[in-house]
Amino acid sequence: MLWPLLLSALYSPKSLAEQRDEYIIFGVHSKTPPLEWRNNGVDQGFHLELMRRIGQLTNKQIVVRRKTFQQLLTDVHDDTSPIDVIAVVSPVTIDRKLSQSDPIYATYAKAYTLQGKAFIHGWHDLAGKKVAIKKEAFVDVYITGQTQEFERVDVDLYETGFQRLIAGEVDVVIAENFVARRLLPHYPSIRSSSDPLIYGAFNFVSNLKNAQLMGKINDALRQLKLSGEYDRLINKWFGTGREKVDLSNTQQKMFWLAIIVSIISAIGMLFTGFVSLSLKKRTRALNLELAQRKRAEHQISNLSKQFQSVLDGIPHGVTLLNRECERLWSNDNNNELLTSSEFLFLNGGSFTLSNSLTQVLDSQNSLIADMIYRAQFWQLQIHFIGDDQAVILLEEATEQHNLRQANDEASRLASLGELSAGIAHEINNPTGIIIHSIAFFNDALKDLQLAANSYQKQNPFWLVAGLEPQHALVELNQSSITIEEGANRISRIVNDLKRYALPNISNEHQPIDLNDIVSVSLRLTANQTKIFKVNIQLSEPSPVILGDAQQLHQVMINLIQNACHACNPTAADDETRNIISIETGICDDKVFIIVSDTGSGMDSATLQRITEPFFTTRRSCGGSGLGLSVCSRIIKEHQAEMQFSSRLDHGTSIKIVFSSAPVFPTSQPLEQYL
Repeated sequence: MLWPLLLSALYSPKSLAEQRDEYIIFGVHSKTPPLEWRNNGVDQGFHLELMRRIGQLTNKQIVVRRKTFQQLLTDVHDDTSPIDVIAVVSPVTIDRKLSQSDPIYATYAKAYTLQGKAFIHGWHDLAGKKVAIKKEAFVDVYITGQTQEFERVDVDLYETGFQRLIAGEVDVVIAENFVARRLLPHYPSIRSSSDPLIYGAFNFVSNLKNAQLMGKINDALRQLKLSGEYDRLINKWFGTGREKVDLSNTQQKMFWLAIIVSIISAIGMLFTGFVSLSLKKRTRALNLELAQRKRAEHQISNLSKQFQSVLDGIPHGVTLLNRECERLWSNDNNNELLTSSEFLFLNGGSFTLSNSLTQVLDSQNSLIADMIYRAQFWQLQIHFIGDDQAVILLEEATEQHNLRQANDEASRLASLGELSAGIAHEINNPTGIIIHSIAFFNDALKDLQLAANSYQKQNPFWLVAGLEPQHALVELNQSSITIEEGANRISRIVNDLKRYALPNISNEHQPIDLNDIVSVSLRLTANQTKIFKVNIQLSEPSPVILGDAQQLHQVMINLIQNACHACNPTAADDETRNIISIETGICDDKVFIIVSDTGSGMDSATLQRITEPFFTTRRSCGGSGLGLSVCSRIIKEHQAEMQFSSRLDHGTSIKIVFSSAPVFPTSQPLEQYL
């Protein structure tokens, strides 16, 4: 093949590189009919003729090198190989790393089995079977790197695979259509047993170093397609539907047949003319009908593929069954649940597919039920569709179930809020009595002081509750003060609770004292923060913003509770840990609140999701995952921003920045809030 090129280089003034540039070395697989073959020692074939025509358009001569398929693949990956171009099939879903031309001709691969074997509906039907795969072919490229449930048997040729199939060494051969069509007449016991499994396209392929050459080949290939010459070659080599046509013999036969027809036509010209006219009309009608059928088939095929793609893309399980529970079609999403013993009705009842299917088919009424599988919730629907068949729809409903639970929890919390408001009102009455009575006790103690002094002079050994009268009066006075302070504190907490439980009946924001929001929230959470060290740094004068005090109370209470949860009460003796800090202030005409702690902190993955509804790291401790989500919504309604910073084992800081400027400062002292 290359000897004429080398010999011409010895006797030509041109260099070997210059002469090499005038040729395209085309590697041909010697056992790939009907695309290439040798007839009477002459190389023929669709790819050869197409490549030679491309050579004419690119002013290059085509030199054919015949090798095995594996040798060609090795050469095309070798930068030093003399092979420039080969023709291979590539799966339509996978790009080869080498330089490729535009698609030349479409093909596909399907499964072939012995006569009498079951039809193969898809890859799942190959599970557990021995499947012959031609090594390095486009089927091999397609399945490489994918999970294979069948036992793969490598063969060098598809014909070898057919021979091993007859010998019983394999169960299935996955072969490319053109080659299999040539082989089937020689192996009558083998038949096509599936629809196309892989679609591929013939391409010219070359090493990346020949990218410029591939560009010229593509330009020539497009020119042939635009001129219609490409379609002529397609019709010549594939249009007859046979794998090979001997053009010379066919032309001779047609020539003699034409002479005979001409003689017969001369004898019966009128009759032949009438028949010819009828045949032309009939041919035009048949061609028109054939074209219409092809268009209809093409549209139906496209529609079928689109419909299949839509069904396969549905995230929910869709399965079509008959009365015998035979699966007629499925998109294979979560169908294993239907036969699992852990797939139960929501009330705990066991589910049996055959019983439920028979119930729907007999009654022709749909069955819709909520199911549970381990920790997941599902909705099962079985619908009668006629012909003793039913469709099963399986949709995961875990999120909807959680939403229902959250709604129920919110309703319970709302009821608890109303109940708390009523309890607060009831507590206020005895608290008022205590405050009123203790004032009387304080005044009485002042008057009793003189009487006690006089009586002690008369009875020096007189004791009050086991104490000396003066000491007892001091203790009574101190206890009275303590009771009064406690009652006032109860009154403040109850009032704060009542204000927090009031419904938000207006969307209009009012001026509110930010320090007051912090103070009220601390009083409501005093029972939780009492075991921690709380540092409070409130801006003076206190910032005032437009907002809803009830909603901001809810935000601050939630942030303080989260800080308490992050701290470890068992490490209360460690002065560097378990510190909760709250700060208010104004910076750059913007009001802010900072709540920080020195607790466990969060990693970056948790930090990105903390405002998502139902996301919580305290699920086992009763956390619902709604706290920060609600806080985020309230802060956005106040046109503010929550800024989070956290590190594992270093604590968390949450800063709320109100975008609007403060309304006006107040000068009330902090003591009125504490």
